[in-house]
Amino acid sequence: MRDLIFKERQVGLFESLANVWRGLRGPVVVPLLQFAVYVCSAMSVMLFVERVYMAIVIICVKALKRKRYTKYKLKLDTVKKELEDSGTHPKVLVQIPMFNEKEVYRLSIGAACGLSWPFDKIIIQVLDDSTDLVIRELVESECQRWASKGVNIKYENRSNRNGYKAGAMREGLRKCYVKDCEYVAIFDADFQPEADFLWRTIPFLLSNHDLALVQARWKFVNANECLLTRLQEMSLDYHFGVEQEVGSSTYSFFGFNGTAGVWRLEALKDAGGWKERTTVEDMDLAVRASLKGWKFVFVGDLWVKNELPSTFKAYRYQQHRWSCGPANLFRKMFKEILQCERVSLLKKFHVLYAFFFVRKIVAHFVTFFFYCIIIPTCVLVPEVHLPKYIAIYIPSTISILNAICTPKSFHLLIFWILFENVLSMHRSKATIIGLLEANRVNEWVVTEKLGNTGKIKASSKWLKRPQFRLIERIHMLEIILGCYLLFCAIYDVLYGSDHFYVYLFLQAGAAFILGFGYVGTFMPS
Repeated sequence: MRDLIFKERQVGLFESLANVWRGLRGPVVVPLLQFAVYVCSAMSVMLFVERVYMAIVIICVKALKRKRYTKYKLKLDTVKKELEDSGTHPKVLVQIPMFNEKEVYRLSIGAACGLSWPFDKIIIQVLDDSTDLVIRELVESECQRWASKGVNIKYENRSNRNGYKAGAMREGLRKCYVKDCEYVAIFDADFQPEADFLWRTIPFLLSNHDLALVQARWKFVNANECLLTRLQEMSLDYHFGVEQEVGSSTYSFFGFNGTAGVWRLEALKDAGGWKERTTVEDMDLAVRASLKGWKFVFVGDLWVKNELPSTFKAYRYQQHRWSCGPANLFRKMFKEILQCERVSLLKKFHVLYAFFFVRKIVAHFVTFFFYCIIIPTCVLVPEVHLPKYIAIYIPSTISILNAICTPKSFHLLIFWILFENVLSMHRSKATIIGLLEANRVNEWVVTEKLGNTGKIKASSKWLKRPQFRLIERIHMLEIILGCYLLFCAIYDVLYGSDHFYVYLFLQAGAAFILGFGYVGTFMPS
């Protein structure tokens, strides 16, 4: 009897919910969802136009051989000979900021100490904010070892981490021995420049006094380690091969990547120096310098080796910082950029609309809300009109344009699309946090490095079969997303007619793979 009453109550509850759904569906859900489709369609078109524009520019730049750095027509061998004959080498500071970098500190310090430049004209400055006393002693010992070989290397540490990386570099520039330096080269702890790096960058600054920054490209030493690093390589190859090259060749402006670059100290100070108001202090400095009229150049054929995060946890923290920071900077500098009188209207439009709004905000929102929320929901509400060219053809074109930059990984295009869609959830959340200046807006978690330059094979056994607690690799947001996508896919199979279930099943599978931590290497706590 009780079971019968319970079942009747269940049926009554379901009927009540169904009635509520039917009552809201027509007058509320359908109009709101249709409006969301129109908004996302507009954002998709904006992103599509931006991608096609950059594709056209990069084709013209390569076909006409008009890359920005080639316009300077520098003969590096001639410049080197003139400097050596005259003995007028400028003094260069090399900064290496680091924080508990046990696995990679020797690589970066060794590479910096191996840079080819007169020993009395270069200072290596290791800015160690490590809180682990053992690691701090190891780094200091490594600096002393190089100092004993005659290298002018300075070890600096602070009693606090105020300002994080920006604060450390600002403090480093205040040291008395830096006052005679004209340029500063910056390398993160996992970066390993070749010996001729300064000879391939400093000459640009010497012969062009309106040039503030020379940015090199990143080369990933562990790109083939796992699927996670392969997919990261595809995204970053597009960033460097297209976004940075287009910005350099058209507006002499792009975002400083925070490392593998050389700044003119005069320009750095003119822009106001390092500020820690956001988690993208490098982009902040670049925008402020650009508003002062300084120009940048990207040297795409100069590569600096570095490491990609190979654990999903480290990658998520990195993407939070890279998504939250630009959105927060956009909020803080919108008015300043708009009112700046030293740059043209066209450059203002490029910085505000293309650089910030489309690439740093719209790209994340449309990827998550449209492809992971709106399109699946349209399966449940077929009354909503969803244009196929918006849902299929435009994103396909955007994805192909991106993947072309990494030909060796083109066969991973489908995996890259599914992976990026799931990751866009965290990027969108971080972007909203940045725009609203909510909690975690200034969260700074240093990206974990494993020192994957040659020992990954030796350690592959314990990386593949670690001892761990299941909770360490569970990510609930991805699992919830996967459940929703799976529900929409099953509904489409049963009641739909547009075959969206093919995409939805694949996307749900990707969400579950990330949700249960089966991507990248896994490092137990």
